[in-house]
Amino acid sequence: MAYQKKTEDPSYDELRRELTEGELGCLYVFHGEETYLRDRSLEKMKELLLTGGLDDFNYHILAGKDFSLSRLHGLVDAMPMMSERTMVVVNDWDMDKGDREGLLELLGDLPDYVCLIFVYDVLEYKPDNRGKLAKLIKEKGKVVNFVRQGQKKLVKWVDARFQALGHDISGPDAEYLIFRCGDLMTGLISEIEKIGAYAKRRQITRQDIDTVSTPQLDAVIFNLTDAIAAKNFDRAFSVLSDLLHMQEAPIKLLAALAKQVRQLYTACLAIEEQKSIKWFMDLWALRREFQAEKLFQSCRRFTLDWYRWALLRCEEADLQLKSTGAEGQEVLVSLLLDLAQRQAA
Repeated sequence: MAYQKKTEDPSYDELRRELTEGELGCLYVFHGEETYLRDRSLEKMKELLLTGGLDDFNYHILAGKDFSLSRLHGLVDAMPMMSERTMVVVNDWDMDKGDREGLLELLGDLPDYVCLIFVYDVLEYKPDNRGKLAKLIKEKGKVVNFVRQGQKKLVKWVDARFQALGHDISGPDAEYLIFRCGDLMTGLISEIEKIGAYAKRRQITRQDIDTVSTPQLDAVIFNLTDAIAAKNFDRAFSVLSDLLHMQEAPIKLLAALAKQVRQLYTACLAIEEQKSIKWFMDLWALRREFQAEKLFQSCRRFTLDWYRWALLRCEEADLQLKSTGAEGQEVLVSLLLDLAQRQAA
């Protein structure tokens, strides 16, 4: 399936506008993988809605496992105390279960003072857009999808977070951090805090990032193939050692390595056939242009013959792991030795 470049959603911008203007409605559904933005939004809603200081009376959380329509009715009907609004958060409840007609009646006649938010974290929000419930929510409330942010917004956010810690970071180094640690704010915020606490100077460097941040698997695999391409075999085996210490299953490490080789091979073919980076991103469903550019830069270090041989060698290693019961670490070390020797020849 081709990648469709949709990393932002207007529903979040609409929610931000409501928060800025102080005009929150009565019904919301929150879902999506960017939990950092979701949690920050919930905090801001709480600050805006609960102004009397009596949170115990006006702020209510109902877990999906404890949900009942009668309990929700009780929370919704509870009048605010020394405040104009109440806030009710329902976590991970499947709306398709239970009394649908009763829920429709409740949501269709919410008091003006209540702000009811259904939050989906563990459960996936899968509305039937043809059903009465989805239509009612669309009519009476707002569904907010917290998606991964676009590259420009994410780089700007990384820079702002470092500035809050008394540091600066360049655009390219912010992109490198995103490539190394992933593009979810939820994971990046802890890495930014670690790097900010470690860095001795105002300007964040790649050495700071490499020293204390925890890389995602794909970034470590990229370092491995880069070391092989540079014929720095000591570095390659050091990276493999790091991978094995990550306690990932050998079959998962092998799959990630084979995927990396395929991506580099595809990038090499794309250059030969004068295909664009956009074409390459669509083919591999890549969200970040920075990642595609790195693959295009690194792929030139290997020949097409090496790629074809390396993919066959990865398949052999995969067969060893799955059919012979061979020791995973030994299979990976043997594979790396063969890849390195072939590149050195």
